[in-house]
Amino acid sequence: MTFLFYIAIILITFIGMEFVAWFAHKFVMHGLLWSWHEDHHKPHLKEGFFEKNDLFFLVFAIPSMIFYILGTSTPAFWMFFVGVGISLYGLTYFLIHDVYIHRRFPWFKQLDTKYSRAILRAHGDHHSKQTKEECHSFGLLLVNPKYFRKRSSWKTKS
Repeated sequence: MTFLFYIAIILITFIGMEFVAWFAHKFVMHGLLWSWHEDHHKPHLKEGFFEKNDLFFLVFAIPSMIFYILGTSTPAFWMFFVGVGISLYGLTYFLIHDVYIHRRFPWFKQLDTKYSRAILRAHGDHHSKQTKEECHSFGLLLVNPKYFRKRSSWKTKS
């Protein structure tokens, strides 16, 4: 029973992180901290391999580390598994966003499913705007159904 409880915490945290990431992307990255995120939308501003946008990796790593520490140093061991869920989402985000979508590393070149194409379309639509306003599709894993269709049909159906 304890094992299933910890697995449930990991899964719930992982799923919850999609909503945290959506909120942070829409209201923090395209809001208060646009100065960090801007070079991600305007690659010509990027200097070298890293982007200022990569600082968000550290921002999202901090809560995970805190949960690892609290989970191992207090009686609330379940918190450790919240940290695991955050870390697994972070790894997934890195692999899908940085590796698959933006091709920062030469892996996953052969992905070609309806879902992977929908993720690419959604992210491409997000990047079609280079300003912090008027963007949509701020999530990563939950994709609007319109992105499963061809781009030409996006305006005619919701």
